[in-house]
Amino acid sequence: MEKGKPTLGFWQIWNMCFGFFGIQFGWSLQMGNMSAIYEFLGAQPEEIPGLWLAAPMTGLLVQPVIGYLSDRTWHPKWGRRRPYFLIGAVLSSAALFFMPNSPTVWMAAGTLWILDSCINVSMEPFRAFVADNLNDKQRSFGYAMQSMFIGAASFIAGFLPRVLVEWFGVSRKKINGGIPENIVWSFYIGAAVFLIAVLITVFKSKEYPPEENQLSEADGNILKEIYEAIINMPAQMKRLALVQFLTWPGLFLMWFYYSTGVAVNIFGGDANAAEGSVASLRFTEGLELANATSAILNLITFLFAFTIPFIVSKMGKKLTHTFCLFIGGLGLISVNMIEQPNMLYISMGMVGIAWASILSMPYTILAGSIPPQKMGIYMGIFNFFIVLPEIIASLSFGSIMENFLNNDRLMAVTIGGILLIAAGIICALIVKEEKN
Repeated sequence: MEKGKPTLGFWQIWNMCFGFFGIQFGWSLQMGNMSAIYEFLGAQPEEIPGLWLAAPMTGLLVQPVIGYLSDRTWHPKWGRRRPYFLIGAVLSSAALFFMPNSPTVWMAAGTLWILDSCINVSMEPFRAFVADNLNDKQRSFGYAMQSMFIGAASFIAGFLPRVLVEWFGVSRKKINGGIPENIVWSFYIGAAVFLIAVLITVFKSKEYPPEENQLSEADGNILKEIYEAIINMPAQMKRLALVQFLTWPGLFLMWFYYSTGVAVNIFGGDANAAEGSVASLRFTEGLELANATSAILNLITFLFAFTIPFIVSKMGKKLTHTFCLFIGGLGLISVNMIEQPNMLYISMGMVGIAWASILSMPYTILAGSIPPQKMGIYMGIFNFFIVLPEIIASLSFGSIMENFLNNDRLMAVTIGGILLIAAGIICALIVKEEKN
């Protein structure tokens, strides 16, 4: 029962959430480099959205199933959610190792499907894990702690390719079918970090036994259970669904095109230019600056996460989220107005404020309205409203890029900013501020 959950100490919550550091390290390497990897291997800008389809599709298919299964899992030693953390981490680390060795676009795309499936096995139970183990008063702090680790991991992963070159002498020379050596080694390091961080959470944290946190009853029909859960969604979840439906395609457009947009639109580079040419060097320089500014985005996420519980105490949950979405939307819109590349640090820092809130506030708002015995499955279903608009974007935005935007990557990023602002307006208008 909710009232029976004790107040946990700082380091207990730290250990619970630390695995997200590794998960996000892997995600960030993927988000920051996959579009570039595709272009290094010969993909065209209008092909990029379709090649990213793995991320939302695997989330749609994997997360509700893993949520359903983890709701019904209990092992005296490993608990309910931690077996999935461990299995997903082992498989994800292997996929991260193989990704930069892809010699062709289709092999990179296939490996991304495997990687994203495995990451989702680890990631989905983490949201339920926090809700399982923390009482309502500590959930904001728990999800903020997750945001902190996500920001820290993304900050380090964003700078890693440049650090390997400037501090350790790793080459930018293209190897393995056209992927730069520093990016290859970044993925190798990411594989190790992913596994180690998740292992720390697996071995350093505990879960409630069944008598304190009842296992969900099942009739053995997973599709029926998921369908019934969708039909009977709490009203607050339906409201948040619309906010998520606008938020995440805005982020997805940033991940599609921000890094390569900076490299092409601002630096004048070309991923397929001859090795050693000015255009090739400018593309690499632009990509590295984009990754560095994305790292600052995540540093701001890390720092701002500490302030979220305080802001919530003053403004409430929904207005906190609304404010952050507005700031992030303005940051993305400003990218297309930048003339001095270093100003991108400010733009992406603004997005970092929104990212901290996006990673925590919807789950904080949602957790109090979900039956505890169905926490995993509902967290998985909530992911539908992230991945469905991403799937739509992946299937349709390539045509929009080619026919309406003239393959202008930064115009796509601007559209992403407009979507974040729209999400903030919807949040302010329809989400209810539920009292604890």
